[in-house]
Amino acid sequence: MDDERYRRLVLLHNNDLHGDFLPEIEEGRSVGGVPRLSGYVQKVRSEEPSTIYCIAGDMLQGSLIDTEYQGLSTIELMNMLGPDVATLGNHEMDYGLAHLLFLERCARFPIISANMYITQPVTRLFKAHTFLRRNGMRIMFIGLITSEALSPLKSDPIISTMIDIYEAAREVGHICNAYRQTDVDLTVLLTHIGYEEDKKLAAMLDPDWGVDIIVGGHSHTYIDTPAIVNDILIVQAGKGTDQIGRFDLVVDTDTNTVHSWEWSLIPIDDETSPIDEAMTNMVDAYKEQTDKKYGRLLLRLPHVFTHPSRYQETELGNLFADAFQDCLGVDIVMYGSGSIRTDDMGPVVTYGSLIETVPYHAKMHMVTVTGAQLKAMWHYILREETFEGLHTEFFQVSKNLALTWSRSKQEFERFDFKGAPVDDAKTYTVAVQTFHFDNFDTSFGMPLADVLANRADVTVATDEQDVLTEFFTDNKPEMAGVDGRLTVLA
Repeated sequence: MDDERYRRLVLLHNNDLHGDFLPEIEEGRSVGGVPRLSGYVQKVRSEEPSTIYCIAGDMLQGSLIDTEYQGLSTIELMNMLGPDVATLGNHEMDYGLAHLLFLERCARFPIISANMYITQPVTRLFKAHTFLRRNGMRIMFIGLITSEALSPLKSDPIISTMIDIYEAAREVGHICNAYRQTDVDLTVLLTHIGYEEDKKLAAMLDPDWGVDIIVGGHSHTYIDTPAIVNDILIVQAGKGTDQIGRFDLVVDTDTNTVHSWEWSLIPIDDETSPIDEAMTNMVDAYKEQTDKKYGRLLLRLPHVFTHPSRYQETELGNLFADAFQDCLGVDIVMYGSGSIRTDDMGPVVTYGSLIETVPYHAKMHMVTVTGAQLKAMWHYILREETFEGLHTEFFQVSKNLALTWSRSKQEFERFDFKGAPVDDAKTYTVAVQTFHFDNFDTSFGMPLADVLANRADVTVATDEQDVLTEFFTDNKPEMAGVDGRLTVLA
């Protein structure tokens, strides 16, 4: 093989780390955690000087260490981990835009996003792309973010993003065309739009733009082999630090294309990854501080409560939805499944484990809906996209509501409130979080104005975390398990 023409490159990638800093013991082995992840990245870099390591969004949110320091701790740990480039995820916005810009200044690695900008005058908030050099090659990375990212900032009229995948594809074209006269040996899109959206995006790209690889995030997708759409390799590496994606590439520098490739999802465990002791010391220092503050006992559950999937009724979902209903005095609580950030909790629940599971401080809004509107909302939530692996909103419901949905018939076989069929003409009070209130149309498939025409909304809690903390301090939940309030039939 012509060593001048064909050159080797190792591309490592993670996405949706979500503050997964600490290792776990699984089947007698230590799995994940940033000390082992860092150990693996350093090992590969020492073995393969042509290595590039990138992160496809959502570094923030998901742990007490992140929450307590509002992401600054995460950026410091990421600086130690040393990605060569990262893009924004929707959870990078959780502490507000101004704070994100502060965190970006603290990062010692480029954070790129081509389609987040101020509308008047049109000004990008972040660098759209960056160039990295390895093994005599010039590699361009372009960052793209999901339209969801700016949903919490919708009230700010000067901030916008390209919410249409077609517009995002055009932006890629603009950037690639601007560098057609520059020798770019490999072009990588670093996205946070979800695996299925990555496939749609790849299909829209003009082959002459020269995009070779899409490294994605947001949908937490585990894959066995890369998808190939329009001759573009598309990958994602699940979520957290339990694994890392690895490309071993040979690049044809004459044609600026991938000549050959191997890809695998590498487990981060005691067999593959040495421990970075310096990273361990940094994590332990943060953990010591959070343990002091968050170690107090709230309650003991009868067993470990689980949340195995956001698209089904779960024990934790029932627990939280019922707690909100008892505290807020509404007819129904619809609590966002994605707000539950751990797979399980208990049986011993500390203040810290509760906050780690539900890290948000959102308001709770009470809206008044008719029975017909409530059914329409759930008809939208249970549309087929939900069951096809797309990143849609889903909700856990409180004990007063019980519904059974038939996918084959596309209709409800049961839709009851307190044991009786929901009356289309009656009204019901429903509590939802600020995110879903502000994005009512995309969350529930209905304009917010239609609901507010029934009655103005009421803020029934200013901090959802406070409600749960106080409830579990003073109350022992009576329920346990899944009771069939939310059933989906084939």
